[in-house]
Amino acid sequence: MKHFYNTLFLNNRLFYVLSVIATLFIIGFFIPIIFEISKVFLFMLIVLVVIDAVILYQTKIPITIQRMLPERLSNGDENRVSLNLVNNYPFVAHLSLIEELPFQFQKRDFIFYQILKKNEEKTIYYNLKPKERGVYIFGNINVYANSALKLATRKFVLAEEKELKCYPSFLQLKQFDIKNFNSASISYGSKKSRKIGNSLEFEQIKEYVSGDNIKTLNWKATAKRNQLMVNQYVEEKAQTVYAIIDKGRAMQMTFNGLSLLDYAINSTLAISNIVLRKQDKAGMLSFSTKLEDWVVAERRNSQMSLISEALHNIKTNFYESDYSALYAVIKRKITQRSLLILFTNFETIDGLNRQLPYLRALAKNHLVMVVFFKNTELDKLIDTKAKNIQGVYDSIIAEKFMFEKKRIVNELKKYGIQSLLTRPEDLTGNSINTYLELKSRGLF
Repeated sequence: MKHFYNTLFLNNRLFYVLSVIATLFIIGFFIPIIFEISKVFLFMLIVLVVIDAVILYQTKIPITIQRMLPERLSNGDENRVSLNLVNNYPFVAHLSLIEELPFQFQKRDFIFYQILKKNEEKTIYYNLKPKERGVYIFGNINVYANSALKLATRKFVLAEEKELKCYPSFLQLKQFDIKNFNSASISYGSKKSRKIGNSLEFEQIKEYVSGDNIKTLNWKATAKRNQLMVNQYVEEKAQTVYAIIDKGRAMQMTFNGLSLLDYAINSTLAISNIVLRKQDKAGMLSFSTKLEDWVVAERRNSQMSLISEALHNIKTNFYESDYSALYAVIKRKITQRSLLILFTNFETIDGLNRQLPYLRALAKNHLVMVVFFKNTELDKLIDTKAKNIQGVYDSIIAEKFMFEKKRIVNELKKYGIQSLLTRPEDLTGNSINTYLELKSRGLF
């Protein structure tokens, strides 16, 4: 009986009808015939409520729901969730479903309204876009069922609580897993071919054709054959690439609900996959006051799993990043010349100058690519036409900050350090393209 009282609710429609009957009773105080009619209406209403409650509770398991969740959530991407509903009532059921989403989404009114015919099965789909990594707990599904009378409602608590981990964007990884990136890949119906590279791995001497690099001319072979001959090289493999993530306070700025740190983490996962597909060695590390989450660059089957787990656990301490510690550890532990992709952010030239000595020291032994971000909010200020003096001031200051970013690029270029200034949302694609360009040019 306690369960009955806890799950039965009276609808607004019942109270509307009761207010009409109450009005008729008041009028019936002056007109006796209406008073008698009011009593008949009240009795009929009570009977209908009882009938409505009986038909709602006559089926033991009237509604079944199966929630279909992905194995894990992809940070910053649309993740699809489905609810499979089955109506076991012998009549048309009017349902209201309240999904208890994880607290990170801050939605307490996530409601679906559905009408299911007798024994009908229906699937509902919805997308969730997490903005932070961590554990997400899905609660119950509260279902409120009504018959066609809609005088009473029966409540069900269905589905079970389930925990899901949110990992860096593996959906983005699949998106950039472009076909035929690997020069050694073989597909049916196509001939295996080797990509011509600029490394020191010699392949053959061939006749010069228009477009060949004149720096590779072989003068001895040219003299013997009495025609221009060039050396041909095979693209180097098993080169070392490290993604280095600055997790200091400079990376906590948020764009489109996602921090720069999470953009860098998502990009690191995608670019590591491409590096491995290019048969290079992929590794990563993060730093702030000290170096952490170190994954040694290797080319093995479990490498992506190791990188993914390390990226999932990266947290910030909001301190100023210590580039001297970064330089000291890299000098000691990474002895082979490598490509170091540093995800960080510099807003002013003064901020760069404080760390420039360490970047120049790293660039002596490695190819360093500094990846930092455009402030897209400044673009909006610059593009917006100023309507008052304050708008003019805001536009000028925004242009000054954008000019500082360009100065940073030029300053890095002056010391032979590669740089990539990109919008946060374009980070992954631009990073991969830059890596492929540097590799094709044989710079590391």
